Amino acid sequence: MSSNGEEQEIKAGSQDKEYFQSYADVGIHEEMLNDVVRTNAYRYAILKNYEKIRGKVVADVGAGTGILSVFCVQAGAKKVYAIEGSALAKQTRLVVEENKMADRITVLQGRAEDVKLPEKVDVIVSEWMGYALFYESMLPSVLHIRDRWMKKDGVILPSSASLYIAPFSDDEISERLETWSAMKEKYKVSMDCMKTYAKQCLSYGAHVRCICPEDVIAHACQLVNFDLSKVTVQEVTDIQRNFELTCFGSSVLHGFVLWFTVSFPENVILSTSPYSQSTHWGQTLFYNEEECDVRQDTQIQGKITMKPNKAKPRFLDVNIGFQIDKHNIQQKSYYMSDNIT
Repeated sequence: MSSNGEEQEIKAGSQDKEYFQSYADVGIHEEMLNDVVRTNAYRYAILKNYEKIRGKVVADVGAGTGILSVFCVQAGAKKVYAIEGSALAKQTRLVVEENKMADRITVLQGRAEDVKLPEKVDVIVSEWMGYALFYESMLPSVLHIRDRWMKKDGVILPSSASLYIAPFSDDEISERLETWSAMKEKYKVSMDCMKTYAKQCLSYGAHVRCICPEDVIAHACQLVNFDLSKVTVQEVTDIQRNFELTCFGSSVLHGFVLWFTVSFPENVILSTSPYSQSTHWGQTLFYNEEECDVRQDTQIQGKITMKPNKAKPRFLDVNIGFQIDKHNIQQKSYYMSDNIT
């Protein structure tokens, strides 16, 4: 009989297989490439940092279609190792050939933890961010390449990452819940009892969409600010942070919203804030089971934990505990699976 550790390793390996299969599908790459805010931020950052890339060896971790590798060659890279774990690697090679860069870009198919590079690299570039920054847990793979293959004075793009939390209000949620009260008038069947269940379903996992800035009811609190040249795998897989928020005015607290920014050298920033241009990441929303009234200067104090799920480490277990004006503590756990709505 296998131990619990062995069983978890088998489950994680099975999820990795599913994960890489999903990235072999063209749809997810269409979504990412059509996100011009994301793609242009990387293009601008790479080209603006050409002095750090020109004549250097680069590792592109999670290369996908290979577009970042191509950008690196355009910035003067001597050699790029495009590491892609999915079967899309075959198409990546075709993109490289189509752009007449086969002499400068070598596509390596395999997990970042398994590939063997023929030499150390000067630069690492990767678009590793998931919803709420850490969903899909790709950052540890990037850090593995950093620790195993990057030179001591190497450069990593992006160079830092920050995560923010803020409270939000959702006017549409009340209308959505009133759907169940409307059943009596529509069909002469009472379904008010469904409201509690609907709230439970809404608050089970994470929701991703772009919210309006006016729905954010307090200044955000920065939860993490990681220097990607120094941060450890332990630090990015065990997030535990306290937060304090002060509300702008009278409103209803429906939950908490997360967003992130990543920064590149030469002052290039990619933000998924509701105050910035929208991206395919949107913002990540976690609904409370019960709404709370707040007013001017209401204090919200809380703690958030984020960890990879033990059985499926590409998914996240999130726990948010908070209290309003130091009154009763409310606690809620969420599961960020592939059923994100």
